[in-house]
Amino acid sequence: MRAELAFSVGDLARMRFAVSPMWEVGPGMRLLRTGHEHPVHRAWTTQVRPRLAAAGLDRGLLAELVPPSGYVPDFLNPAPAGPSPAFQEELAAIRATPAGRVRGELDRVRAEQGRLGPGLSGLYGDVPCLLERLVEEIEAYWEVALAPYWVRIRAVLDADVFHRARQVAEHGAGRLLDELHSSVSWDDSALRLAERRAPLSRQAAGAGLLLIPSVFTGPVPFTRLAPPDPPQLAYPARGIGGLWEPRPVAAGGGGALAAVLGRSRSRLLAELDSPATTTELALRTGLSAAGVSQCLTALRGAGLVSAHRAGRCVLYARTSVAEALLTAASDRPPAS
Repeated sequence: MRAELAFSVGDLARMRFAVSPMWEVGPGMRLLRTGHEHPVHRAWTTQVRPRLAAAGLDRGLLAELVPPSGYVPDFLNPAPAGPSPAFQEELAAIRATPAGRVRGELDRVRAEQGRLGPGLSGLYGDVPCLLERLVEEIEAYWEVALAPYWVRIRAVLDADVFHRARQVAEHGAGRLLDELHSSVSWDDSALRLAERRAPLSRQAAGAGLLLIPSVFTGPVPFTRLAPPDPPQLAYPARGIGGLWEPRPVAAGGGGALAAVLGRSRSRLLAELDSPATTTELALRTGLSAAGVSQCLTALRGAGLVSAHRAGRCVLYARTSVAEALLTAASDRPPAS
């Protein structure tokens, strides 16, 4: 079975792209809850899953809302107002969800699963209070699972949008839609989704189309229909296969950086290819914990490192400035 979404000239004119943090929250949580290792995201799930359990986020409201399979309430994915809404903007939209809509979508969860878990039953009974608790959980999940990795994730998403925009400029919107994913096709008047069983209609979907690349959505696109918002189509972004590959830091570049930053600080930047705590960095480098902490404070002050609370620990990650600095240093030929 396949679903078809009709397009008018006006719908094509309103089609746009957006990069949405919340479209990484739900699919990422689902991936963590499946219990098996993803061939591409294994490095990420191996690091994040223990942190999620330590913070109790594997058994909270968000975990109940995002089951390993099945329907996820649409209010978790508000329509982005612009091309790249800030995470806090999307959280504000979730906070503002009317209670009747939350309950209506929870009714669908109950119909699919046969019951609501204790957390969702509480949300159903007291939407304003429990919705605020849910937002706090989403913020905690973001700090543990996504914020330390966002520089890498965002680079893949932006590159996908750039590629698609160029595709439209060179070949038109029809080619873009026809090549978006193997399960999606275009026939000049309608978009066909081979993997969607529920029907699609403009009356139930709103005008236009919002295309959202995602690193965790897959293997088929996800759709969200909540009129009067435009329909959202979240699809697997290009370049996911190289998302978690180690970034090479050439010896010559390392020496050049060490001359500017010092050996300890440049080594810590190289070690932060994956986010880590002060203790983990001390074990990897042989530096004292106090020395690592001092270096990280300096790097953070220079805008090269960011810090993210993960339960009782703090995870440090390279910023986009640090990534650009390391790339430039690794591309620089060694001094003769």
